[in-house]
Amino acid sequence: MPTPPQRLNAIDHSRDSAGLTYVYPVVSRRAGGVSIGINLNPNNACNWRCIYCQVPNLTRGTAPRIDLSKLRNELHFFLNELINGEFMLKYVPEEVRVIRDIALSGNGEPTSAKEFDQVIKLIGEVLKDFPILKNLKFVLITNGSLIHRKYVQAGLERMAQMNGEIWFKFDRATTEARKRVNNSDISLKKIRMHLRIASAICPTWLQTCMFQISGEAPTNCEVDAYLKFIEQLNDEEIPLQGILLYGLARPSLQSEASQLSVVTQAWLINFAEKIKALGFNVKITP
Repeated sequence: MPTPPQRLNAIDHSRDSAGLTYVYPVVSRRAGGVSIGINLNPNNACNWRCIYCQVPNLTRGTAPRIDLSKLRNELHFFLNELINGEFMLKYVPEEVRVIRDIALSGNGEPTSAKEFDQVIKLIGEVLKDFPILKNLKFVLITNGSLIHRKYVQAGLERMAQMNGEIWFKFDRATTEARKRVNNSDISLKKIRMHLRIASAICPTWLQTCMFQISGEAPTNCEVDAYLKFIEQLNDEEIPLQGILLYGLARPSLQSEASQLSVVTQAWLINFAEKIKALGFNVKITP
């Protein structure tokens, strides 16, 4: 395995830190330890273009064909290296030398991989060779736009049997703001429908990134629209585990990067209190 350039930290989520195609480790500030990333988009292609995205040379598109044999070999090799090798000792700060989860994320929308269901099955098979990881959490980080596809739902059903959960991106509730932040024209109706499907199959969290654009935090109108949307989810009995609310931790690599800045912790806390008042569990990562 090529030598990683430096010790891992929560700021650098480089996908090539282990010198592999599909598998990469990161120190996750939200998980509080090492997250084993699975990158199904090594071509840096995504069907959305979020302005806060840290992927370099991001392009519009879908995941390429996945070499399942290579993914299996990489994952098996790297799990063995983490558990039985010296990777943790050499490259992970002592206070976070614990494997927290496997996260299907990477450099684009992971559910765009046509082999998504096969990938989930493969990961489950590899994990059986490491009994120490039998209760490891398995996370899918997704924009949720492809949840309606049957192969995605088949994969989610497998995930639900593997201590899995979905982190479903929902950053803004107004059409204008979604187009600006995510460069997506997906409707609230479709988002609601996809959340209903996802949460019925596998435990689902709503994941929301809040930040300033040109020095301005999300407007009161945007905040109110967001609160109205999640309140409707409650009314329609769409069962969410809660809201993962976070701010910018790493610099964007998109053209809008210079316009973006963090919201204050006080702003995030105030927003979180409004969400909690509607009966939702909220986890904040500034």
